[in-house]
Amino acid sequence: MTDPRIRKLAHLLVDYSTEVKQNDEVLIWSPGCMTSIPLLLEIYKRVLEQGGHPHIAPFLKGADDILYEFASDFQIDYVSPFYKMAVDTFDAIIRVEGVDNTRSLSQVDPAKQVRQRQAYKEIQQTYLQRGDQGDLSWNVTLFPTNALAQEADMSLNNYENFVYEACHVNNSSNPIDYWKSVQTKQQKLVEWLKDHELIEVKGPNVDLSFSIKDRTFVNACGKHNMPDGEIFTGPVESSTNGHVHFTYPVTVAGREITDIRLQFDSGQVVKASASKNQDYLTKILDTDSGARYLGEWAIGTNYGITHHTKQILFDEKMGGTIHMAIGSGYPLTGSKNSSAIHWDMICDMKSDSEIKVDGETIYKSGSFVI
Repeated sequence: MTDPRIRKLAHLLVDYSTEVKQNDEVLIWSPGCMTSIPLLLEIYKRVLEQGGHPHIAPFLKGADDILYEFASDFQIDYVSPFYKMAVDTFDAIIRVEGVDNTRSLSQVDPAKQVRQRQAYKEIQQTYLQRGDQGDLSWNVTLFPTNALAQEADMSLNNYENFVYEACHVNNSSNPIDYWKSVQTKQQKLVEWLKDHELIEVKGPNVDLSFSIKDRTFVNACGKHNMPDGEIFTGPVESSTNGHVHFTYPVTVAGREITDIRLQFDSGQVVKASASKNQDYLTKILDTDSGARYLGEWAIGTNYGITHHTKQILFDEKMGGTIHMAIGSGYPLTGSKNSSAIHWDMICDMKSDSEIKVDGETIYKSGSFVI
């Protein structure tokens, strides 16, 4: 019997997040994990019930390992025509994350991973632009697996409860009403931030300033991520100055990078260090000309996520934290930064920290004060 929370999540993704309607072409994409089949099938069913045309594309376990081991450069550079067609023409893409082994790619040559990201750079830009224009609805979510539970230091049962609670499909009678209420609450913050220019962030782990002149804050309320809970923008590319110590480890492509410290000068990362996997951090920063600039700066607003799980989809939303991404920005914010990467990193703000906007304190020790 299907867990009723899975059915609720599928309905939330189809009815609210992507708003699938009759005759919509929908890609249901699950890279790297076959254990997510129960959710994929429920999404498939719900798309049909809404009159759409669902296409499931699960990626076979171990295929990435084989690709990076045996593919030549021209094969690494090859772009899937099916995925390109979906990004160019489909109405919705629902991506379900969930892995059986979080370290499966940890021994892969990072140069090959960077090369593949560069091959898909143009498609990624189309993905974001069509989303901003309202031509493509997209959402990224996660299906709980044993591997992800282990990363979070939880049993599978506890991790499932954590995931479904964070998505508010656990005991909530109407998850859509909940996420609409988040949208309303966060919109007040977004409206207040309009037409401001300078942000200053200070605390034990950060001393940073940047411009938001002519930039827009986005209300992240379950449309593109599930779970959600953040407001974000794209800093003016040449404006970031100062330093930040990211207090939580980041896991990217099977590698855990810890104790990341970045120094910015006129927008660019001029110094970077990590206590683990620093060489990988350096290679990521050298991906292309946009990789050393910020594409995103955000404040997490989901105070229901209290446990760091080494899963960025959840961790970046934690109330009492900020996060920022090196690399590609979201055009909807006004960001002009272009890169093959978009890599989020998280900094704790719960103690002796503040955010000022044009000199006015709006956030103190993990909470808004406006």
